[in-house]
Amino acid sequence: MRKTTSRKSTPRRKSTKKSAFLRRNGVYLFGLLLMLLIAAAGYHYRTGLAYYLGFKSHKVSKLRKEVTEQEKRLVDIRNYQLLNKYEGNAVGLDVSQYQETIDWSQVRVAENTFALSFVFIRATLGKDKTDLQFNRNWFGSKRNKILRGAYHYYRPNENSIEQANNFIRTVKLEVGDLPPVLDIEKLPEEQSIDSLKKGLRRWLDKVEAHYGVKPIIYSGEKYYNTFLREEFAGYTFWIANYNFFVEEIGEDWTIWQFTESASVKGIPCDVDLNIYNGSPEMLEELRIR
Repeated sequence: MRKTTSRKSTPRRKSTKKSAFLRRNGVYLFGLLLMLLIAAAGYHYRTGLAYYLGFKSHKVSKLRKEVTEQEKRLVDIRNYQLLNKYEGNAVGLDVSQYQETIDWSQVRVAENTFALSFVFIRATLGKDKTDLQFNRNWFGSKRNKILRGAYHYYRPNENSIEQANNFIRTVKLEVGDLPPVLDIEKLPEEQSIDSLKKGLRRWLDKVEAHYGVKPIIYSGEKYYNTFLREEFAGYTFWIANYNFFVEEIGEDWTIWQFTESASVKGIPCDVDLNIYNGSPEMLEELRIR
C-alpha cells in the first residue's frame, strides 16, 4: 500500500517592501551623487564654461588630429581655465610648418583673451633638415615684437655633432632672443640609452660653445623623469604634459606645454601653448645677453 505523504505548505515569502525601498532609494542616492559630481566639475571649470558658452565666437580651427566636437569643447574649457588660473604668468606658443602659413601681424592673444609673450620656432630636424616655415616664422615673429627662440628636433639615430652643425648653420640668434632649445622625444633604435645621453651632451656642449648660452631641454614629462632629470640637472627644462587633470606646473619645470590644441588668431590650425613658471618680467631673465 502506497504511503501517502502530506504536502508541505509553501512558505510564505517575506515582504519585499523593505528591499524595494532600499533599491529605490539606492538609485536615488546614486543619481544624487552623480549630480553632485557633475555640479562640482561644473563649478571647478566655471570660468572656462562661462567663457565657452558666453563669449567664444568665430573661432577658426583645423585640428591636426581627428577629435569630436565634444572633445574639442573640453580642451577649450581646460585651456581657458588654466590660462585664467595662471593669469600673472607669461604665456607663449611654439610653432612649426604644421601650423601652415601664419599671419604674424594678427598673433596677439591666445583663446581671444590672453596676451602672448614668447614663441619657440622649430628650425631644424636631425642632421640635414630645415623646417619649411622657419625663416617666415623667425622674421615674422620679430616684426610682431614677440620674444622668440628656436628649437632643434633631435633624431636619436643620427650623429649629434652633425645635428648641432645643422642648427648652428640655420639659426642666427641675437642679443635679446631666447636660448636655443633641444627637443628630445624619441628613444634610439640602434644605440643604448647611455650612448643617447652622450650624444645629447655633445649637442648641448657644441651649441652652448657657439652661442655662449646654456640651451633649454624640451621633452615629455615621462621621458624627462626617466632619462633626463638626474643626468642633465642644471639645465632649464621645458616639459610637455597634456593630461586633462594636471593643473599645476611642476616645481622644476621652467616652461609647461599644457596643450597642443589652442586657438590663436592668425594661425589657421591648432597650436601648442605654454605657461612660463613666472611673470613676464621674470621671463626677461632668460634672454640672451
